Amino acid sequence: MAKEGDTSPDKASGLDMLKEQLAGFAEAQGQRLVDKAGEKISDLAQGLDDVGEGNSTLLNVGKRVLGGGESPVKAFLGEKAGDLKDKAVDTVKGFFGGGGKAGDTKVTNIVEVIDIGMPLRTVYDRWTQLEEFSSFTKGVKSVTQSDEIESDWKLKVAFSNRSWKATVQEQIPDERIVWNSEGGKGTTRGAISFHELTPELTRIVAVVEYYPSGFFEKTGNIWRAQGRRLRLDLKHFQRYVTLTDNEDLEGWRGEIRDGEVVRTHEEGLEDDEDQDVEDEEDEEDQEAEDEEDSEDLEDEPEEDDEDAEYEEEGEDREEE
Repeated sequence: MAKEGDTSPDKASGLDMLKEQLAGFAEAQGQRLVDKAGEKISDLAQGLDDVGEGNSTLLNVGKRVLGGGESPVKAFLGEKAGDLKDKAVDTVKGFFGGGGKAGDTKVTNIVEVIDIGMPLRTVYDRWTQLEEFSSFTKGVKSVTQSDEIESDWKLKVAFSNRSWKATVQEQIPDERIVWNSEGGKGTTRGAISFHELTPELTRIVAVVEYYPSGFFEKTGNIWRAQGRRLRLDLKHFQRYVTLTDNEDLEGWRGEIRDGEVVRTHEEGLEDDEDQDVEDEEDEEDQEAEDEEDSEDLEDEPEEDDEDAEYEEEGEDREEE
């Protein structure tokens, strides 16, 4: 019987075989890891050739591995996550009309109509008082007119301030105003026309093309926030012009063509006075004609009565 602590030849050979197998397994695993690392480095080196063509993902992986001490797998996953995020943002920009060429911006077309129970001239003159817009519209902080053509607008949207410069291209008193505006977050082209339905009822038709610029504005573009804003401001204007004392109101009566003033405010007032005189004369002439017509109508029945009397007398003679 062998003593305790003795090692038989069979046991010794078994342990040696186990050690050799473990050593071989460890060597194989180590070589596999080395090969993988070599493949990563080869891929990284291969990717450097693509950097000039705009593919910087592998270069960024290399920077994170060599400079930041990250593992190749972690660096690779981090860059891929960034690529996915960029693709998602580009996709959203595509939905909002951005991220493409200069002419790919989606345009919002806005058309609003409102009737106001006031005379045409009163409605138009009140609209020309641009600096009063901040007193009744929601969000307009201030309007400053540089001259008859240009004006500076400041607007508050949510927690952000917006500003733009508006330029009048055409303005004909009591008929229409055409303008365009430019700002950091979008541009607009618009026209507003005034129509007399009755002497005490005026219709306003507003047509606007809005070209949004920026993520926030393009998000609002999808929900047509600008259209709702214009609709609400028109209602505020309707309330304002209806409930405000317009007795001493004097609007801007000049005329603009192709972005230039062709008739000043003073000239417009003189033309309005001349037109008022002509209208009064026409009314007087019309009243005189109406009186003459009424007198003629009053005389005609008497002649008819005389003819009727002669006819009756003739009939009576024939019977006799």
